[in-house]
Amino acid sequence: MSSRLSYQNIESDAVERGMLHGGVSLSTYAISSFLSYLIIAIFLHIQLAVSVVIPSSNCYALDNSSRLVDFTDLVGHVFEYEREVLMRNLSMKNLFFCMFYCLYSKDADLAVRFCKDVESRSQAGYVDFGRYATFDYFVAGLGPVDFVQGFYNGDLLHCEYTFDKMGRTAQVNIICGNCSNRACKGELGCICGVTYDNTKCRVIVELAIPCVKHGSRVFKGFTVGFHPRSWEVVYNGMTQLGFEKSHHEFSFGTEQTHVSLYLTAVSALSDLIRKPVFKVYPDKGLEVRLSGSAASGSAPTTLSPTILNIDWRCEIARDTPYVINISIPVEDYDPIEFILTKLCDYRQGREGEATRGWATFGVLCCIFIVLLSIFCCGGFIYKTRVEHQRGLDALPGMTILSACLEAVSGPQAYRLGEDVNDNFINQTSWEHASGSAQGTQRTVERRYGSI
Repeated sequence: MSSRLSYQNIESDAVERGMLHGGVSLSTYAISSFLSYLIIAIFLHIQLAVSVVIPSSNCYALDNSSRLVDFTDLVGHVFEYEREVLMRNLSMKNLFFCMFYCLYSKDADLAVRFCKDVESRSQAGYVDFGRYATFDYFVAGLGPVDFVQGFYNGDLLHCEYTFDKMGRTAQVNIICGNCSNRACKGELGCICGVTYDNTKCRVIVELAIPCVKHGSRVFKGFTVGFHPRSWEVVYNGMTQLGFEKSHHEFSFGTEQTHVSLYLTAVSALSDLIRKPVFKVYPDKGLEVRLSGSAASGSAPTTLSPTILNIDWRCEIARDTPYVINISIPVEDYDPIEFILTKLCDYRQGREGEATRGWATFGVLCCIFIVLLSIFCCGGFIYKTRVEHQRGLDALPGMTILSACLEAVSGPQAYRLGEDVNDNFINQTSWEHASGSAQGTQRTVERRYGSI
C-alpha cells in the first residue's frame, strides 16, 4: 500500500461508508481513516528504516569501511578557485611565487561544479577538463584524501592522444574538513589547490568540504534480480528505486502465483549471508511461502547464483496491493531489504485443488466401470447356469431393452422366447421346402433331360 494517499480518496471512501452505516458522520470516519492510513505509513517507514536504499542521484560514494555517503545536496554546486583568492590566502614568503604564477598562468581560474564537470576559465575562454558521468568515478581515497572523483571526456585540443583518447581529464581529491594550508570561508567548503601537468591535459584539484554523516554499511558485490545475470531489485548491496517502498506500478498481477529471484555475491564474503525472512502487510489475506536454495541458506556466488522462489496465493481480495517486506540478514553489515507488492483482484484456490477434483472424478469413473463389469458378468453367468438362457437373452437388461424396442417399433419388432424359436423353425421349414422344390425341379429336369 502506498503511503501517499489523497484526501479526496479518503473523503469519497468515507461518504460511501457513511451511507452504508447510516449513523457515522463524515468527519468522524474521515479522521479515523486518516489515522489508519497514517499508522500504515509509519509502519512502512519503520520497516524501511534500516534498509540500504540507493540515493536519488549518482553523486554518492562508499568510504573505506563500506558505509554509504550521499552528496546529493551538493550536486551542481560551484567551487571557484581564483587568482585573487590565492593571493589573499597565501603567506608573505609565497607571495612572490604567487605573483609570478598568476601573471604568466592563463588557466589559474578554475571552477568545479560538484558531480557535474570541471572547467578552467581565462580571457581566451574556458577549457573543459571533463564531465562526471557515473558513480564508478566516485570512490574512496587513501591517506588524507577521503574520496576521489574522476572527470573524463574533456576538450580534445592538443590532447587527442591522451590515455584512452579521453581528451582532457580532471581528478578531484575530496578532503572532509578544512584545507591543510588555510581555512575555508563558508559552510560548503572551498578549493585548496590546483595542480596542472606539463601538457595541460590533466588537472588535479584538492577540494575541502564538510562531509555528511556516514550512513548504513553496504554489503558491496551483492545483487538480486529476476535473471541470473541481472540486478533489477538490488545492485551492489543497495535496493534499487521501485523496490524500496510500495509502488502500484511495480506490483505483480493476481494471475502470477510465483516469482523467482536470483542472488549473487562475492565469493569471499558469501558466507556472511543468512536465510531470508519476510513480513506481509496486512498479515491476513495473502499466503506467502519461500523456497529454493537461497531459502535453505546456500551461499551465493557470482558463478553459481542461488534461487529464492516466492509462492503467494490470494485468500482475500483487496483494492490495494499487499506489501511483502523481504529481509536478507548479513553478518557485520546492514541487512538487505526490498519490497514486493502483490495485487489480489480475486480469491485464488489452493494449488492442486482443480487437479484433485479431476482425480476424484477419474477414480469414481473407474469404480463405476468395474462395478458395472462385475454386474454384467455375474448376471450373464446366472442366466446361463440357472435360467438356461443362451445368446443375447443371457445378457442382463436385454429383456428391458427388447421391450423398449418393441414399444418403439411396433408388434413386428424382435421378440424373445418362443417367437425366436418359431422364427428359426419357420425359417428351417421354408428352407426345407425350398430345398424340396428345388430337388423336385431338378428331378423333373433330369427326367426331361433323359427323354
